[in-house]
Amino acid sequence: MISQIYVKAGERIHQLRLTKGYTRDYLASKSNVSSKFLYEIETGKKGFTAEVLYHLSDALEVKCDYILVGKSGEEPCNLYINKLLNKYNDYQKQNVLRILELICELS
Repeated sequence: MISQIYVKAGERIHQLRLTKGYTRDYLASKSNVSSKFLYEIETGKKGFTAEVLYHLSDALEVKCDYILVGKSGEEPCNLYINKLLNKYNDYQKQNVLRILELICELS
């Protein structure tokens, strides 16, 4: 039987993937796991190793503790900001970040 930690972690991984607009295939490829294995993680059917956790957290740009327990040192607004930035291509992201830097300079 799979631990509730893995079930909840799978739910968080699934939600983060959707928030970022990633397909399961894309996240699987970026995390060096198969799409089937990622599906099994997201649905709580399988657990995962520390190495897989590291690759998933890196690909999703969150800390490992967020995936495991739903809390991290990151502010909740960072997840929202990342969600917004992921709507843009790389060039547009650079422009948005530059605008934010200019706003900070004015403060």
